[in-house]
Amino acid sequence: MDCDSRLPTGNDKMKKALRWMSEELLNNPQKKRGMVIKEAEIRFDLSPAECEFLSKNFSETAPC
Repeated sequence: MDCDSRLPTGNDKMKKALRWMSEELLNNPQKKRGMVIKEAEIRFDLSPAECEFLSKNFSETAPC
């Protein structure tokens, strides 16, 4: 398995985004994970590296 499980360095934006995504997916299971990721990227003003981390590790097609 070749997953990059290391969180990008930075402030608490990523932790808040991950917490929000988890709650959003639990409360709205009909939502597509990709849409939740895109919304989190915008809502929490994530950097390109943070966005890439979410896409690689949390999308429906993530290998992990």
